[in-house]
Amino acid sequence: MRIVFLNPVGVLGGGERSLLDLIAAIRGTEPAVEMHVIVGTDGPLVAHAQELGAVVHVLAMPNTMTELGDSTLRGGKISTAMGLAMRGIRSANPFRRYLRELRRTLRRLEPSIIHSNGIKTHLLARLAAPKGVPVIWHIRDFVSTRPLVRRMLGLAINDRVTLIANSRAVASDVTKVLSGARDVEVVYNAIDTDAFSPAAGNPQWLDQLAGFEPASGDIVRVGLIATFARWKGQDLFIDATARLLTEHPRLDARFFIIGGPIYRTSGSQFSLDELRQRVSEKGVTEKIGFVPFQKSPAEVYRALDVVVHASTMPEPFGRTIVEAMSCARAVIVSNAGGAAELFEDEQNALGVAPNDIPALSQAMRRLIEDPGLRERLGNAGRTAAEERFNRMRLGSGMLATYRKLL
Repeated sequence: MRIVFLNPVGVLGGGERSLLDLIAAIRGTEPAVEMHVIVGTDGPLVAHAQELGAVVHVLAMPNTMTELGDSTLRGGKISTAMGLAMRGIRSANPFRRYLRELRRTLRRLEPSIIHSNGIKTHLLARLAAPKGVPVIWHIRDFVSTRPLVRRMLGLAINDRVTLIANSRAVASDVTKVLSGARDVEVVYNAIDTDAFSPAAGNPQWLDQLAGFEPASGDIVRVGLIATFARWKGQDLFIDATARLLTEHPRLDARFFIIGGPIYRTSGSQFSLDELRQRVSEKGVTEKIGFVPFQKSPAEVYRALDVVVHASTMPEPFGRTIVEAMSCARAVIVSNAGGAAELFEDEQNALGVAPNDIPALSQAMRRLIEDPGLRERLGNAGRTAAEERFNRMRLGSGMLATYRKLL
Protein backbone atom coordinates (compact mmCIF):
# COMPACT_ATOMS: atom_id res chain seq x y z
CA MET A 1 0.00 0.00 0.00
CA ARG A 2 1.29 3.46 -0.92
CA ILE A 3 -0.28 6.49 0.78
CA VAL A 4 0.32 10.03 -0.47
CA PHE A 5 -0.55 12.79 1.99
CA LEU A 6 -1.12 16.34 0.75
CA ASN A 7 -0.57 19.30 3.10
CA PRO A 8 -0.65 22.96 2.07
CA VAL A 9 2.25 24.15 4.24
CA GLY A 10 5.42 22.92 5.88
CA VAL A 11 4.89 24.65 9.23
CA LEU A 12 3.99 22.79 12.42
CA GLY A 13 0.48 23.80 13.36
CA GLY A 14 -2.01 21.50 15.04
CA GLY A 15 -3.07 19.85 11.78
CA GLU A 16 0.52 19.19 10.78
CA ARG A 17 1.42 17.72 14.15
CA SER A 18 -1.64 15.49 13.93
CA LEU A 19 -0.48 14.37 10.49
CA LEU A 20 2.90 13.43 11.96
CA ASP A 21 1.17 11.39 14.64
CA LEU A 22 -0.84 9.61 11.96
CA ILE A 23 2.31 8.78 9.99
CA ALA A 24 4.01 7.48 13.16
CA ALA A 25 0.96 5.41 14.08
CA ILE A 26 0.79 3.78 10.64
CA ARG A 27 4.53 3.12 10.67
CA GLY A 28 4.26 1.53 14.12
CA THR A 29 1.31 -0.64 13.09
CA GLU A 30 2.44 -1.75 9.64
CA PRO A 31 6.04 -0.79 8.74
CA ALA A 32 5.70 -2.03 5.15
CA VAL A 33 3.26 0.74 4.18
CA GLU A 34 4.97 3.28 1.90
CA MET A 35 4.15 6.89 2.75
CA HIS A 36 4.82 10.08 0.84
CA VAL A 37 4.02 13.67 1.84
CA ILE A 38 3.56 16.47 -0.70
CA VAL A 39 3.73 19.93 0.86
CA GLY A 40 3.15 23.36 -0.65
CA THR A 41 5.87 25.16 1.31
CA ASP A 42 9.13 24.18 2.97
CA GLY A 43 9.34 24.13 6.75
CA PRO A 44 9.94 21.98 9.84
CA LEU A 45 7.22 19.51 8.84
CA VAL A 46 9.56 18.23 6.13
CA ALA A 47 12.34 17.04 8.44
CA HIS A 48 9.92 15.61 10.99
CA ALA A 49 8.07 13.59 8.36
CA GLN A 50 11.37 12.30 6.95
CA GLU A 51 12.47 11.22 10.43
CA LEU A 52 9.33 9.08 10.62
CA GLY A 53 10.22 7.35 7.35
CA ALA A 54 8.00 9.27 4.93
CA VAL A 55 9.34 10.52 1.60
CA VAL A 56 8.67 14.26 1.32
CA HIS A 57 8.18 16.25 -1.89
CA VAL A 58 8.08 20.05 -1.68
CA LEU A 59 6.01 21.46 -4.54
CA ALA A 60 6.09 25.21 -3.95
CA MET A 61 2.61 26.72 -4.07
CA PRO A 62 2.23 30.16 -5.65
CA ASN A 63 1.76 32.92 -3.07
CA THR A 64 -1.65 33.71 -4.55
CA MET A 65 -2.78 30.26 -3.41
CA THR A 66 -1.12 30.13 0.02
CA GLU A 67 -2.50 33.57 0.93
CA LEU A 68 -6.06 32.89 -0.24
CA GLY A 69 -8.60 32.24 2.51
CA ASP A 70 -11.91 33.34 3.97
CA SER A 71 -10.17 35.81 6.29
CA THR A 72 -9.27 37.86 3.21
CA LEU A 73 -13.00 38.29 2.48
CA ARG A 74 -14.11 39.57 5.88
CA GLY A 75 -15.58 42.99 5.64
CA GLY A 76 -16.33 42.56 1.94
CA LYS A 77 -19.10 41.03 -0.12
CA ILE A 78 -18.72 37.27 -0.11
CA SER A 79 -20.59 36.70 -3.35
CA THR A 80 -18.46 39.18 -5.28
CA ALA A 81 -15.23 37.97 -3.75
CA MET A 82 -16.24 34.39 -4.36
CA GLY A 83 -16.86 35.02 -8.04
CA LEU A 84 -13.53 36.77 -8.42
CA ALA A 85 -11.72 34.02 -6.55
CA MET A 86 -13.26 31.24 -8.60
CA ARG A 87 -12.57 32.99 -11.90
CA GLY A 88 -9.01 33.66 -10.79
CA ILE A 89 -8.43 30.05 -9.82
CA ARG A 90 -9.82 28.74 -13.10
CA SER A 91 -7.76 31.05 -15.26
CA ALA A 92 -4.60 31.79 -13.30
CA ASN A 93 -1.50 30.42 -14.93
CA PRO A 94 0.26 29.75 -11.59
CA PHE A 95 -2.64 27.58 -10.44
CA ARG A 96 -2.76 25.64 -13.67
CA ARG A 97 0.98 25.09 -13.62
CA TYR A 98 0.84 23.90 -10.03
CA LEU A 99 -2.02 21.55 -10.79
CA ARG A 100 -0.14 20.08 -13.76
CA GLU A 101 2.96 19.55 -11.64
CA LEU A 102 0.91 17.90 -8.90
CA ARG A 103 -0.76 15.60 -11.44
CA ARG A 104 2.61 14.56 -12.83
CA THR A 105 3.95 13.86 -9.35
CA LEU A 106 0.93 11.78 -8.40
CA ARG A 107 1.08 9.77 -11.62
CA ARG A 108 4.75 9.06 -10.94
CA LEU A 109 4.11 8.01 -7.35
CA GLU A 110 1.15 5.76 -8.27
CA PRO A 111 -0.63 6.12 -4.92
CA SER A 112 -3.10 3.60 -3.56
CA ILE A 113 -4.78 6.39 -1.55
CA ILE A 114 -4.52 10.19 -1.62
CA HIS A 115 -5.08 11.65 1.84
CA SER A 116 -5.52 15.44 1.92
CA ASN A 117 -4.76 17.04 5.29
CA GLY A 118 -5.65 20.68 4.64
CA ILE A 119 -8.45 22.73 3.16
CA LYS A 120 -6.30 24.15 0.37
CA THR A 121 -5.27 20.70 -0.79
CA HIS A 122 -8.77 19.17 -0.72
CA LEU A 123 -9.69 20.78 -4.03
CA LEU A 124 -6.26 20.00 -5.48
CA ALA A 125 -6.53 16.34 -4.47
CA ARG A 126 -9.90 16.04 -6.16
CA LEU A 127 -8.66 17.64 -9.41
CA ALA A 128 -5.24 15.99 -9.59
CA ALA A 129 -5.98 12.42 -8.48
CA PRO A 130 -5.25 9.74 -11.10
CA LYS A 131 -8.32 7.94 -12.36
CA GLY A 132 -9.64 5.36 -9.93
CA VAL A 133 -7.52 6.44 -6.94
CA PRO A 134 -9.62 7.10 -3.80
CA VAL A 135 -9.31 10.54 -2.23
CA ILE A 136 -9.73 11.33 1.47
CA TRP A 137 -10.49 14.81 2.74
CA HIS A 138 -9.45 15.00 6.40
CA ILE A 139 -11.73 17.78 7.64
CA ARG A 140 -10.18 19.56 10.61
CA ASP A 141 -12.20 22.80 10.55
CA PHE A 142 -15.82 23.95 10.65
CA VAL A 143 -16.65 24.37 6.97
CA SER A 144 -19.83 26.33 7.77
CA THR A 145 -17.77 29.28 9.05
CA ARG A 146 -15.87 29.59 5.77
CA PRO A 147 -18.12 30.70 2.90
CA LEU A 148 -15.41 30.55 0.25
CA VAL A 149 -14.23 27.11 1.33
CA ARG A 150 -17.79 25.81 1.63
CA ARG A 151 -18.68 26.77 -1.92
CA MET A 152 -15.46 25.48 -3.43
CA LEU A 153 -15.65 22.13 -1.66
CA GLY A 154 -19.34 21.86 -2.50
CA LEU A 155 -18.45 22.15 -6.18
CA ALA A 156 -15.61 19.65 -5.93
CA ILE A 157 -17.03 16.82 -3.83
CA ASN A 158 -18.14 13.65 -5.60
CA ASP A 159 -18.41 9.90 -4.99
CA ARG A 160 -14.62 9.47 -5.21
CA VAL A 161 -14.12 11.60 -2.10
CA THR A 162 -14.33 10.11 1.40
CA LEU A 163 -14.59 12.46 4.37
CA ILE A 164 -12.96 11.99 7.78
CA ALA A 165 -13.60 14.48 10.61
CA ASN A 166 -11.56 15.02 13.75
CA SER A 167 -14.61 15.35 16.03
CA ARG A 168 -18.34 14.70 16.07
CA ALA A 169 -18.92 18.45 15.98
CA VAL A 170 -16.94 18.80 12.75
CA ALA A 171 -18.66 15.76 11.22
CA SER A 172 -22.09 17.20 11.97
CA ASP A 173 -21.09 20.57 10.56
CA VAL A 174 -19.72 19.28 7.26
CA THR A 175 -22.70 16.98 6.76
CA LYS A 176 -25.07 19.93 7.09
CA VAL A 177 -23.29 22.28 4.71
CA LEU A 178 -21.99 19.95 1.97
CA SER A 179 -24.83 18.17 0.20
CA GLY A 180 -22.45 15.51 -1.10
CA ALA A 181 -21.07 14.65 2.34
CA ARG A 182 -22.32 11.26 3.52
CA ASP A 183 -21.19 8.78 6.17
CA VAL A 184 -18.48 11.04 7.56
CA GLU A 185 -16.16 8.96 9.75
CA VAL A 186 -14.99 10.50 13.04
CA VAL A 187 -11.33 9.86 13.85
CA TYR A 188 -10.11 11.76 16.88
CA ASN A 189 -6.59 13.12 16.74
CA ALA A 190 -4.10 11.15 18.81
CA ILE A 191 -0.81 11.98 20.48
CA ASP A 192 2.32 10.25 21.68
CA THR A 193 1.45 9.81 25.35
CA ASP A 194 5.00 8.65 26.04
CA ALA A 195 6.41 11.94 24.78
CA PHE A 196 3.65 13.96 26.46
CA SER A 197 4.05 12.37 29.87
CA PRO A 198 4.06 13.67 33.44
CA ALA A 199 7.48 14.81 34.61
CA ALA A 200 9.07 17.56 36.62
CA GLY A 201 9.26 20.75 34.60
CA ASN A 202 11.79 23.55 34.43
CA PRO A 203 9.81 26.72 35.19
CA GLN A 204 12.96 28.83 35.50
CA TRP A 205 13.72 28.05 31.85
CA LEU A 206 10.28 29.30 30.83
CA ASP A 207 10.65 32.42 32.99
CA GLN A 208 13.93 33.22 31.28
CA LEU A 209 12.45 32.81 27.80
CA ALA A 210 9.63 35.18 28.76
CA GLY A 211 11.99 37.79 30.14
CA PHE A 212 10.90 37.45 33.78
CA GLU A 213 13.27 38.00 36.68
CA PRO A 214 14.18 34.89 38.70
CA ALA A 215 11.32 33.93 40.99
CA SER A 216 11.52 33.88 44.75
CA GLY A 217 9.20 31.39 46.45
CA ASP A 218 6.41 29.36 44.88
CA ILE A 219 4.77 30.98 41.88
CA VAL A 220 1.92 29.40 39.91
CA ARG A 221 2.51 29.59 36.17
CA VAL A 222 -0.48 29.86 33.84
CA GLY A 223 -0.06 29.66 30.07
CA LEU A 224 -1.89 29.69 26.74
CA ILE A 225 -0.17 27.78 23.94
CA ALA A 226 -1.47 28.41 20.41
CA THR A 227 -0.82 29.91 17.03
CA PHE A 228 -1.64 33.60 16.80
CA ALA A 229 -4.84 32.93 14.84
CA ARG A 230 -7.30 35.59 16.00
CA TRP A 231 -9.86 33.10 17.24
CA LYS A 232 -7.38 31.31 19.53
CA GLY A 233 -8.18 33.80 22.29
CA GLN A 234 -4.91 35.47 23.21
CA ASP A 235 -6.83 38.75 23.56
CA LEU A 236 -9.37 37.06 25.83
CA PHE A 237 -6.58 35.56 27.93
CA ILE A 238 -5.00 38.99 28.36
CA ASP A 239 -8.32 40.57 29.35
CA ALA A 240 -9.15 37.79 31.82
CA THR A 241 -5.69 38.04 33.37
CA ALA A 242 -6.04 41.80 33.75
CA ARG A 243 -9.44 41.36 35.40
CA LEU A 244 -8.07 38.70 37.75
CA LEU A 245 -5.10 40.80 38.83
CA THR A 246 -7.25 43.89 39.31
CA GLU A 247 -9.59 42.01 41.62
CA HIS A 248 -6.85 39.96 43.33
CA PRO A 249 -3.58 41.89 43.02
CA ARG A 250 -1.74 39.72 45.55
CA LEU A 251 -2.08 36.46 43.64
CA ASP A 252 1.34 34.86 43.32
CA ALA A 253 1.19 33.92 39.64
CA ARG A 254 2.82 34.54 36.29
CA PHE A 255 1.11 34.31 32.93
CA PHE A 256 2.53 33.21 29.58
CA ILE A 257 1.48 33.44 25.93
CA ILE A 258 3.40 30.82 23.99
CA GLY A 259 3.25 30.65 20.20
CA GLY A 260 3.39 32.87 17.16
CA PRO A 261 1.99 33.57 13.69
CA ILE A 262 2.73 30.65 11.37
CA TYR A 263 0.22 30.70 8.49
CA ARG A 264 0.22 32.90 5.41
CA THR A 265 -3.50 33.56 5.01
CA SER A 266 -3.89 37.32 4.99
CA GLY A 267 -5.65 38.95 7.97
CA SER A 268 -6.08 35.76 9.96
CA GLN A 269 -3.54 36.32 12.74
CA PHE A 270 -2.50 38.63 15.54
CA SER A 271 0.94 40.12 15.35
CA LEU A 272 3.20 40.04 18.39
CA ASP A 273 3.15 43.85 18.43
CA GLU A 274 -0.67 43.85 18.63
CA LEU A 275 -0.67 41.52 21.61
CA ARG A 276 2.10 43.42 23.40
CA GLN A 277 0.13 46.62 22.88
CA ARG A 278 -2.96 45.05 24.44
CA VAL A 279 -0.93 43.83 27.42
CA SER A 280 0.41 47.38 27.87
CA GLU A 281 -3.04 48.95 27.62
CA LYS A 282 -4.36 46.55 30.28
CA GLY A 283 -1.50 47.40 32.61
CA VAL A 284 -0.20 43.84 33.02
CA THR A 285 3.16 44.09 31.28
CA GLU A 286 4.98 42.91 34.40
CA LYS A 287 2.80 39.79 34.69
CA ILE A 288 2.39 38.46 31.13
CA GLY A 289 5.40 37.14 29.24
CA PHE A 290 5.68 36.06 25.59
CA VAL A 291 7.50 32.93 24.49
CA PRO A 292 7.89 31.80 20.86
CA PHE A 293 7.01 28.25 19.79
CA GLN A 294 9.42 25.69 21.21
CA LYS A 295 10.69 22.54 19.53
CA SER A 296 9.63 20.46 22.52
CA PRO A 297 6.08 21.49 23.49
CA ALA A 298 5.98 18.85 26.23
CA GLU A 299 8.70 20.78 28.09
CA VAL A 300 6.52 23.88 27.93
CA TYR A 301 3.51 22.07 29.41
CA ARG A 302 5.67 20.65 32.19
CA ALA A 303 6.98 24.11 33.06
CA LEU A 304 3.40 25.32 33.59
CA ASP A 305 0.98 24.57 36.40
CA VAL A 306 -2.18 25.54 34.50
CA VAL A 307 -2.82 25.43 30.75
CA VAL A 308 -5.57 27.64 29.32
CA HIS A 309 -7.49 26.93 26.13
CA ALA A 310 -9.37 30.16 25.35
CA SER A 311 -10.65 29.84 21.77
CA THR A 312 -13.34 32.40 21.06
CA MET A 313 -14.98 30.22 18.40
CA PRO A 314 -15.90 26.53 18.66
CA GLU A 315 -12.73 24.46 18.40
CA PRO A 316 -12.76 21.65 15.81
CA PHE A 317 -10.68 19.48 18.16
CA GLY A 318 -8.26 21.16 20.57
CA ARG A 319 -4.95 19.35 20.49
CA THR A 320 -3.42 21.53 23.21
CA ILE A 321 -6.09 20.29 25.62
CA VAL A 322 -5.16 16.63 25.12
CA GLU A 323 -1.41 17.28 25.22
CA ALA A 324 -1.65 19.22 28.47
CA MET A 325 -3.88 16.55 30.02
CA SER A 326 -1.39 13.88 28.98
CA CYS A 327 1.34 15.84 30.81
CA ALA A 328 -0.90 15.78 33.92
CA ARG A 329 -1.43 19.53 33.93
CA ALA A 330 -4.65 21.21 35.04
CA VAL A 331 -6.50 22.54 32.00
CA ILE A 332 -9.18 25.18 31.46
CA VAL A 333 -11.20 24.54 28.30
CA SER A 334 -13.32 26.86 26.17
CA ASN A 335 -16.26 24.49 26.24
CA ALA A 336 -17.65 24.40 22.70
CA GLY A 337 -17.36 22.41 19.49
CA GLY A 338 -14.99 19.46 19.39
CA ALA A 339 -13.20 20.65 22.53
CA ALA A 340 -16.31 19.79 24.56
CA GLU A 341 -15.88 16.14 23.51
CA LEU A 342 -12.40 15.83 25.01
CA PHE A 343 -13.02 16.21 28.74
CA GLU A 344 -15.47 15.91 31.63
CA ASP A 345 -16.10 19.18 33.41
CA GLU A 346 -14.80 19.27 36.99
CA GLN A 347 -13.53 15.68 36.57
CA ASN A 348 -10.42 16.02 34.40
CA ALA A 349 -10.54 19.70 33.38
CA LEU A 350 -12.54 22.88 33.99
CA GLY A 351 -14.91 24.12 31.29
CA VAL A 352 -15.87 27.75 30.70
CA ALA A 353 -18.13 29.30 28.09
CA PRO A 354 -16.31 30.83 25.11
CA ASN A 355 -15.74 34.59 25.34
CA ASP A 356 -16.70 34.65 29.03
CA ILE A 357 -13.97 36.78 30.60
CA PRO A 358 -15.37 36.64 34.16
CA ALA A 359 -15.70 32.83 34.01
CA LEU A 360 -12.17 32.40 32.66
CA SER A 361 -10.81 34.74 35.30
CA GLN A 362 -12.62 32.81 38.05
CA ALA A 363 -11.40 29.43 36.76
CA MET A 364 -7.81 30.69 36.73
CA ARG A 365 -8.21 31.95 40.28
CA ARG A 366 -9.55 28.59 41.48
CA LEU A 367 -6.59 26.70 40.08
CA ILE A 368 -4.01 29.23 41.23
CA GLU A 369 -5.30 29.11 44.78
CA ASP A 370 -6.00 25.36 45.03
CA PRO A 371 -2.99 23.06 44.47
CA GLY A 372 -5.09 20.04 45.43
CA LEU A 373 -7.54 20.76 42.62
CA ARG A 374 -4.68 21.18 40.16
CA GLU A 375 -3.26 17.81 41.16
CA ARG A 376 -6.60 16.00 41.00
CA LEU A 377 -7.49 17.36 37.57
CA GLY A 378 -3.98 16.70 36.27
CA ASN A 379 -3.98 13.05 37.35
CA ALA A 380 -7.46 12.43 35.95
CA GLY A 381 -6.51 14.18 32.71
CA ARG A 382 -3.50 11.92 32.28
CA THR A 383 -5.68 8.83 32.67
CA ALA A 384 -8.18 10.14 30.11
CA ALA A 385 -5.43 10.94 27.60
CA GLU A 386 -3.92 7.46 27.88
CA GLU A 387 -7.28 5.77 27.48
CA ARG A 388 -8.74 7.87 24.66
CA PHE A 389 -5.97 9.61 22.73
CA ASN A 390 -2.92 7.34 22.64
CA ARG A 391 -1.78 7.39 19.02
CA MET A 392 -1.13 3.64 18.91
CA ARG A 393 -4.89 3.16 18.48
CA LEU A 394 -4.82 5.39 15.40
CA GLY A 395 -2.74 3.29 13.01
CA SER A 396 -4.92 0.19 12.88
CA GLY A 397 -8.11 2.25 12.59
CA MET A 398 -6.84 4.34 9.69
CA LEU A 399 -5.42 1.33 7.86
CA ALA A 400 -8.82 -0.34 8.16
CA THR A 401 -10.39 2.72 6.53
CA TYR A 402 -7.81 2.64 3.70
CA ARG A 403 -8.43 -1.04 3.04
CA LYS A 404 -12.17 -0.51 2.96
CA LEU A 405 -11.72 2.12 0.24
CA LEU A 406 -9.42 -0.14 -1.74
